[in-house]
Amino acid sequence: MADRLNGYRILILETREEAQFSRLLADQGADVLQCPMFAINDAPDPAPIEAWIRRAIEQPFDDLVLMTGEGLRRLMKVVRRLDVERDFVAALAGARKFARGPKPGRALREIGLEPQQTTEKPTSEGIAEMLSQIDLQRRRLGLQLYPDKDHGALIRAISAQGASIDTVLPYVYDTKAADTNIVTAIEEMAKGRVDAIALTSSGQARRLFDVAAAHGRETELREGLAKTPIASVGPVVSDELQSHGLHASISPPEGAYFMKPLISAMTAELAKSPPRVGAR
Repeated sequence: MADRLNGYRILILETREEAQFSRLLADQGADVLQCPMFAINDAPDPAPIEAWIRRAIEQPFDDLVLMTGEGLRRLMKVVRRLDVERDFVAALAGARKFARGPKPGRALREIGLEPQQTTEKPTSEGIAEMLSQIDLQRRRLGLQLYPDKDHGALIRAISAQGASIDTVLPYVYDTKAADTNIVTAIEEMAKGRVDAIALTSSGQARRLFDVAAAHGRETELREGLAKTPIASVGPVVSDELQSHGLHASISPPEGAYFMKPLISAMTAELAKSPPRVGAR
């Protein structure tokens, strides 16, 4: 049914798939307050990315590990600029492809490929656990990384299995650019002008608290979260919330840790009470 969230104001912190999440909520009639946690920019030096792409074409990887869908899309942007898309996709087609959760899988399908395996846990630890069950001895493995994460433990775990690893980091985060919007979102929650906040990654919760601490808004943030229903896409996010003493009151069914099931869960829960007066 359309318009099931009509009148409800939903705060989203999604960055990589902000447009998609916002559209899905708007299709249900929600008033979406968008607050990306950071800006995503291309890596400032394209040379290492270009060299990685050329290595992937000239000596195709045996295995490819994609940590984010954004990473593959950024790589494809460079690939197209270099005018080597056909060769690059053909090289990836022959590799075993492993995805950290569903988002890299969607990015692969955009270029006509499929992951051979996808982690149940969309974390670095989940990738390491999945690869521990696979023979990587003397394999060349391409590993797409993402910013603001220490990947040392994952790289060591893969190396210990006998693989030769070739890493690439195709994008960077600009966190300062988003601070003002995050502070505004905190104020809106504290004033009771948000019907629910939807979290789709553990980093979003960490970022909220980091920005609140940097701007002296920790008390205001906790007051806002205390009066705002929190929707969590899955257990990784819920565990992060618990580390801050918070509890997600809305979550999708077990195993359905995606945007659409999350929106369905929000719709069912928020329907129990009317939208807040003055939220609009």
